[in-house]
Order: sequence, then structure tokens, then C-alpha cells
Amino acid sequence: MEAFMQTWNLACKNAGAAKMVIPKGEFLVGPVVFQGPCKGPQPIVIEVQGTVKAITDISEYSSPEWFSFEHIDGLTITGSGTFDGQGATLWKYNDCKLNPNCAPLPTSLKFNRVNNSVVEGITSLNSQLFHTYTYACNNFTFHDVKISADGESPNTDGIHLSTSSFVNITSCVIGTGDDCVAIGQGTHNITVFNTTCNPGHGISVGSLGKYPTDKSVSNIYVKNCTLRNTMYGARIKTWSGKTTGTATTIVYEDIIVDNVKNPIILDQDYGRNNAEPSKWKVSDVHFRNFKGTSVTNVAVTLACSSAMPCEGVELANIDMRYGGSKAKMATVSSSCANAKTTHSGVQNPPPCSGSAPAAPGAEAPAAPDAKAPAAPDAKPPAAPDTKPPEASPS
Repeated sequence: MEAFMQTWNLACKNAGAAKMVIPKGEFLVGPVVFQGPCKGPQPIVIEVQGTVKAITDISEYSSPEWFSFEHIDGLTITGSGTFDGQGATLWKYNDCKLNPNCAPLPTSLKFNRVNNSVVEGITSLNSQLFHTYTYACNNFTFHDVKISADGESPNTDGIHLSTSSFVNITSCVIGTGDDCVAIGQGTHNITVFNTTCNPGHGISVGSLGKYPTDKSVSNIYVKNCTLRNTMYGARIKTWSGKTTGTATTIVYEDIIVDNVKNPIILDQDYGRNNAEPSKWKVSDVHFRNFKGTSVTNVAVTLACSSAMPCEGVELANIDMRYGGSKAKMATVSSSCANAKTTHSGVQNPPPCSGSAPAAPGAEAPAAPDAKAPAAPDAKPPAAPDTKPPEASPS
């Protein structure tokens, strides 16, 4: 651990271009904080070649993060290496669903106020809690990242976003026990493109409204993604209760669902532990060009709030068939409540009664260019590489 921190401090304080290399091999490492701001030109690069394994003695973690990156402008994490949280030995101790005062297990990679940055090529394996948590970040890209944990692992969100803007998630392969991508409160201008979720709980907006401090979300674009063997597909979820906010301009487009239990679900009664309906307003939502199979008969669920009915929900070219085991019930249907919807093109399952045909020429909001921006040059000139000692992993 000390070797990693010392190496980072040398690289971060270097006035010239710098790169930290984690070489091939295995390194057992406790919690580490990579603190900025750094002095040199952007980006500062961490190249991961080997496998970094987390210690599993929870008493060694003073806060629930393993690798924490803070207050950095221009960070690139690249390479073909792996961050292994070794969570399988600890998941059984996660009792947060039953104990509101639980101590959360550590997130593998947390980014706190890290801007203009790229994470590419690496693998996150068996996180103890979230694989990655991006908080208060701006202009951040995940590209070609591989994330893997058991489908039953608790709270192991793949990419969890909060209070962040202009985040691109492109060409990632995610399989985990919770949301593959969780687009949380306070997020704006988020693009998820060409990403696969298998297994997991889908690509979710929310949950929103659990805490009074939760902020609104807007401009979320999910395009050309595949969801396979997942509990949910395209999912929006807000808590019932007193908190207020808005979730608006959300587009799921060109989505393949394969063996998914709830392919399209808008759930404003998430948590189901409060008698009051949700006071979050969900509007301008577009589900377009869905194809594949649902393993439950209800393939489309729009369960909106009685206090704040959803508005501007579009279903366009929805073509899903039943793929479950109950041959006598081999049809799919829609279930709607408090939702003002329009529909166009193929509709399988049939839209809910009361859904209106879309106006001619109606289009979903255009997504920004979903291609991953060019990563900052991961090979800065002149500066010598700084490497943690290979002989004695921390």
C-alpha cells in the first residue's frame, strides 16, 4: 500500500509529464487514496498491467472505498490489468437490505471530483460493493471496461453515477449482481452506448428520491445496448414518499433484450415502504426500437405515481415475444398506471388502453455523439515511468 501511495505522490508532484505503472504480477493492497491536484500537464496516467487484489480484512478500511481518486483534473487509467475486490468472501456479510444502520462494504474504484478523465481497457472483478462509483465528476469516459461479479452478489453496481455530468460509457461489458449501470441523482448529459449487461439488474435511471438531498436528472441517452439474462432491462425507479424532483428527457433506443424478466419498467413505487405516492415527476421518456424476449408475461410496466403522473412517455417499435418456460401463457402484455403514453410502429406487446398514436413525424430527442472521445495520450514523453516495487507487493 505504501509503495502505491509513494509512487503516486512522486508522479503527481512531478512538474513534467508522468505515468505510474502497475507492472505484471499480483499485488495485495489495502485502501489507497490518490489525491490531487497534480502539478504536471494533463493527463497523469496510471497504466495497469498486473492484478491488484484487495485485502478482505474490513477493519483495515476507515471508509468504504478501496482505491479512491480525489480532486484530479485529467486522469487516465489504462491497460489490460485487473482490480480484484475479492468480494466473494465478504458478500455474505452485506446485510444492508435488512439493516438500515449497516456498515457498507468498500467500493473498488471511487472517483470523487475527477474531471476530464478516461478509464479504459481495465477489468474490475468481484467488487465488495460497487465496482466503480463516480461522484461529482465532469467529462468522464468509461471505454472498453470489463466488469464481472456473480449474478447473486449484493449491491455490486457496475458503474454507479451520482452528481455527475457529461459521462460517456461506451463499449463496456458488464456482468454483476445489481445494476450494470446506475444513473443516480444529480446526473445530467449521460450517454451509454454499445454496452452489454449480462447478468445484472439492467441499465437504470435511479433509484431517485430515497434521500431529501437527491437532485433531479436529465438528458440520459442509452443506445445500441444489449441486455441478456437480466432481472430488468431499461429501468427508471423513484421512491415513494415526500421527496421531490424531476427525471426528464430519458431515451432508451436500439435495445436488444434476451431472456430478460422485466424488459421495460418504470417503477415509481420503488422501495414500497411508504404509503405516500412518489412526488418525483417523470417526463419526456422514450423507449424506441426494442427487440428480443421476455421471460415474464408482462414485458412493459409503466407504474407511475398517482400524485405525479408520467407525461410524454413514448413507445416506438417495440417487438418482444415471450421466451419463458410457461408454454400455455406464451404471450406478452403491458401494464400501465398513471402514465400518459403515445405509441407508433410495431407494438408487441400491445400498448395499454388509453395510449394515443404518436403524432406524425414525432422523434425522440437526439442523443449526442456516442462515440468515445479520443483518450488523452497514454504515453507522455520524457518523464520516467514510476513503478511500485515488484519484489515486495504491499
